[in-house]
Amino acid sequence: MKKIFIFFLLPNLIFAELLLEITKGSENPYRVAIIPFQSDVSSVNNIVKVIKDDLLRSGEFYILDESMLLSIPSSIEEIKPSEWKLLNIDFIVLGKISDEDNLSVKATYEIYDVSRKTKIRSSTVYGIPGRLRQLSHYVSDGIYESITGMRGVSTTKILYVNEIIDNDNLNYILYVADADGANEQELLRSNEPIISPSWSPDSKKVAYVSFETGMAKVFIQEIASGKREMVIENDHQISSPAWSPDGKFLSLTLFQDGNAEIYILNLATKNLTRLTKHYSIDTESSWSPKGTKILFTSGRSGSPQLYEIDLTKFNTKPSRLTFEGNYNAKGSYLSNNDGIIFVHRSTNQFQIALKYFDENFIRPLTESKLDESPSVSPNGNVIIYAITDNKSGMIAGVTLSGATFVLPATNGKVREPAWSGFLR
Repeated sequence: MKKIFIFFLLPNLIFAELLLEITKGSENPYRVAIIPFQSDVSSVNNIVKVIKDDLLRSGEFYILDESMLLSIPSSIEEIKPSEWKLLNIDFIVLGKISDEDNLSVKATYEIYDVSRKTKIRSSTVYGIPGRLRQLSHYVSDGIYESITGMRGVSTTKILYVNEIIDNDNLNYILYVADADGANEQELLRSNEPIISPSWSPDSKKVAYVSFETGMAKVFIQEIASGKREMVIENDHQISSPAWSPDGKFLSLTLFQDGNAEIYILNLATKNLTRLTKHYSIDTESSWSPKGTKILFTSGRSGSPQLYEIDLTKFNTKPSRLTFEGNYNAKGSYLSNNDGIIFVHRSTNQFQIALKYFDENFIRPLTESKLDESPSVSPNGNVIIYAITDNKSGMIAGVTLSGATFVLPATNGKVREPAWSGFLR
């Protein structure tokens, strides 16, 4: 019997103990000292730990251990730049957490640039007492943006599918969680496979493939309410949904006439437009940031390779983008459209790889044996992916500079992570 359970999102009101594993950092990180925050809130240490973990997970920061602090200034005016230069510190963060009449928590923080001897940011963020992880993420994103010049992604969300054996039954669960893996919430549970989750551009809906009807069908589900619908009701297998940047279309793989081809579905009219026509399999489509091109995997060259179609040109033929190796698949664009991320096979190892459009070679980013389903952060700097180790699945991450991390382990086999867009 096929079973489907739909869940509504509820706030997770507590701090959970997450052990973030930083496996490799940047070779030239920003060196930051975070002074112990002044606070009358009992969970201040948890708040600061989340902020530090967020920055470390980006791979671009070195956080000075508190035991190495030469002094603990309580204000910008008390900072002595020469003292911090001895420790090669680039930036200093000072903060205060206060309880506002038990209705909200206020976080005030300042960032000091040691080399320029000046304050570069002063901000205040408010949060709800029961949701202080979210407050922490807002602070870390503010620090990240002030120092790097790029928007932070700690306040974003991720989707993933977890395969769990419960009472000898295999269950497939679609989860949504914070970008650090915390606040895990079930969206859908089924005893039939769930694959290919994909966020809508506004991050309010998700498309995915479910086999609950006995064949692959694409559903769209609202994150907040759990309301869902099948996008196309016919007798064909449908898979690999991907949203257009404007949210008006889905690209899909439709198994029609015994062959897998890429189609574009108009979500308002439900009209389908065929995009590819070839006897080989065409699948795993994704949209360019401006929605003018589509990247997909095809076997038309004799092995899985990545191709691109320009939607602005009528009846154009796909252009092949990858030539190195006999397996390059599951591609997606960087947010700045400088290149593509994908799965590359090298000497029987499946690794996450990068190819810039102005280069003729592939850059492997990971070193493990079985990496899959890469998803790019909305700022284009980090890629999360699924990694299989000892028959269990985990979510790992790698930055474009090569820094790596592994999110805290969860029960079951985690697969197919997908990163949301910016939520603010």
